[in-house]
Amino acid sequence: MALTNERKNEIIAEYRTHESDTGSPEVQVAILSTQIKELTEHLRAHHNDKHSRRGMYKMIGQRRRLLNYLRKKDVERYRSLIKRLGIRR
Repeated sequence: MALTNERKNEIIAEYRTHESDTGSPEVQVAILSTQIKELTEHLRAHHNDKHSRRGMYKMIGQRRRLLNYLRKKDVERYRSLIKRLGIRR
C-alpha cells in the first residue's frame, strides 16, 4: 500500500515549488492525498481492516494541519493547491 519511489518522485516533480524542493507543504499534502486515496480504495474492499483505517485517519489529520498552516501562511498557494488536488475545501 505504500507509494513506490517512482510514484513519489512523480508527485514531487509535479507539486514542487523550486528545483530542489522535496518537503514544502504542497509536496507533503500531495503525497498524503495520494496515500489517502489509495487507502480509501483498499478500505472499500477490506472494510474490517481497522489498523489501516486508523493510519488513514492519522494521515487525514496531518494533511489538515498542513493545509491550515498553508492557509495561514499564504492563502493563494492554499487555494491553488486545493484546486489542483481537487480537495473539497
